[in-house]
Amino acid sequence: MPTLLHLDSSADLNSSVSRALTARFATAWTGISTDHLVVRRDLHLDQLPHLPTDALHWAPRLRRPGDLVPADAEQLQQVLISELLNADVVLIGAPMYNWAVPSTLKAWIDYVHVGGVTSTIDEPTQPLAGKPVVVVSSRGGSYGPGDPVDHQVPSIVQALGTSMGMDVSTVTADLTLAGRLPALSGLTGRAEQERERAAQELDALAERLGRRKG
Repeated sequence: MPTLLHLDSSADLNSSVSRALTARFATAWTGISTDHLVVRRDLHLDQLPHLPTDALHWAPRLRRPGDLVPADAEQLQQVLISELLNADVVLIGAPMYNWAVPSTLKAWIDYVHVGGVTSTIDEPTQPLAGKPVVVVSSRGGSYGPGDPVDHQVPSIVQALGTSMGMDVSTVTADLTLAGRLPALSGLTGRAEQERERAAQELDALAERLGRRKG
């Protein structure tokens, strides 16, 4: 059965743009057929602990002699990596917090980006190569391609795409604070257009990726 791994990380449980957009994708995914499943992990409501040791960045064969890894942390890492391996498509809600990703999402990346396990270090190791991942990036302001203060999307693409080999598609929705900050009130119309454009992109991605896996 085609399986979507759906991750959300926004701390806003009521009016989050990223949550609304990922929900739209997930609804489109399950609407393709009853065989299309969704595995959901809410990184804000069910927060992952920070890595207890840097040894978890590495495959066991690459750890230093004497490195001690708590069994529960290693088990959690294996669960998270298994969720990735078992998914056909991955969906990530990634709001911009202080020009970067939420710490809850960063913790997840730290667990699944493992040298010698999911990324290449000493030998070719990219079991997730080519797996589609859709990143929904919502930002309060407006950011163009290559904007130097956007440390969010480039870091995700570097970790999941360049290093782990996943096929990353990014869908952005800018100006999400237009309805909240007086200084941006004149941009509410553009903000609505941004959100609608993002929604349409996600509809198309869900259809293409979902039909390919059906």
